[in-house]
Amino acid sequence: MRKLTIAAFGTALALGIPTLLWAADPAPKQTVITAARYLDVATGKYVEHPAIFVGADGRITSIADARTVRWGADVKHIDMGDKTLLPGLIDMHVHLDSPANIGGWRALEYTDSFFAMTAVSNGRAMLDAGFTTVRNVGASNRNDIGLAQAVGQGYVVGPRIVAAGYALGSTGGHCDQTGLPPSFEKPGKVEGIGDTPEELKYQVRRQRKYGSAVIKVCATGGVFSHNTEPGQQQLSEPELTAIADESHMWGLRVAAHAHGAAGIKAAIKSGIDTIEHASLVDDEGIKLAATRPRPVWFAMDIYNTDYTQAEGAKNGVLEDNLRKDREIGQLQRDNFRKAFKAGVRMVFGSDAGVMPHALVGRQFGTMVTYGMTPLDAIRAATMNAAQALGWEANVGTIAVGRFADFVAVNGDPLANVRELEDVDGVIKAGVVIERGR
Repeated sequence: MRKLTIAAFGTALALGIPTLLWAADPAPKQTVITAARYLDVATGKYVEHPAIFVGADGRITSIADARTVRWGADVKHIDMGDKTLLPGLIDMHVHLDSPANIGGWRALEYTDSFFAMTAVSNGRAMLDAGFTTVRNVGASNRNDIGLAQAVGQGYVVGPRIVAAGYALGSTGGHCDQTGLPPSFEKPGKVEGIGDTPEELKYQVRRQRKYGSAVIKVCATGGVFSHNTEPGQQQLSEPELTAIADESHMWGLRVAAHAHGAAGIKAAIKSGIDTIEHASLVDDEGIKLAATRPRPVWFAMDIYNTDYTQAEGAKNGVLEDNLRKDREIGQLQRDNFRKAFKAGVRMVFGSDAGVMPHALVGRQFGTMVTYGMTPLDAIRAATMNAAQALGWEANVGTIAVGRFADFVAVNGDPLANVRELEDVDGVIKAGVVIERGR
């Protein structure tokens, strides 16, 4: 007898079109979307006067010239006027159940389920910002998996969510519950925590069992945890290899939180797919990432320090965490420039949750300031991210067979990438998303 596993079900929901449980009107059999132009991110060129036809499954069926093609009265027409369309944006590093304005010990003022409730509006904020797909790399209580299922079933409006569930890590490390006294701990290890290759292999299987579509692991210390430093390596290369090999056997990709140079190199050598933050990467680590036969992608969150330094103390972030943030912020930006120049593959990762989810588009300008062209930055959030996810057949480009996910802007993002800080329209699976706020 064939069984649908929770993990497979969650992945199907993340990719699928929402079933609107109380929709009165059936979806049209076909939709056509017109605009002044769209950006072909693969070539970097605009295609003028497109007529993009979309089937009932939300995927693009054909693309024609709107000046010459005709369609019948039974085809729904969405006219975006003189706007420029881009593929729906993809953020590879978000935390949807983390409100940015609740930092430090202030989180203890709220009940456990509060943070799952905030994930709904945070996901909607990201969709309104043009991010039709996000990868949520770590959440308490599997809040991200629950939200992915709720979006997929049409209970709430949000982006496609590639959910990690609990992040994996070592006892006392960045992904453990640090900072609380022992009397607050439950018996046994915290969910996701392991201290041998075998324990961590079990955690991969456990997260997948309960719906994780990607595995997140903390290879080094972090900025916003207690009693850890960003440069500390916290898992050995054999432990990281066990995680990567087990995940790949099950068809899952792996993201490694890694600030420190030693942890970055161990994660790359172990076969992990994306390196998150990469703040203190050295020349050897850059060379490893640029030349590794299996593609390695850097997701470097180089904008959010502006927000955390300006607003963190007011939000309750502790001074020790702000100190670590100050110490690595500029180093990370300089290393972003160096890594990109050396040919390291880059994806867009904002670490939304550290900053408000509605502001993630501001990172595009920072990426251009530190060495990218506007097209490079757009590719990082579209075709590159889709390739890193293994979803290039579904998202990341405007092409036949892909989901009809678009953002619309009034100006020219290749001339001014800051057009993406406040997009003028969002379409997901061929449906116009009305702004939630």
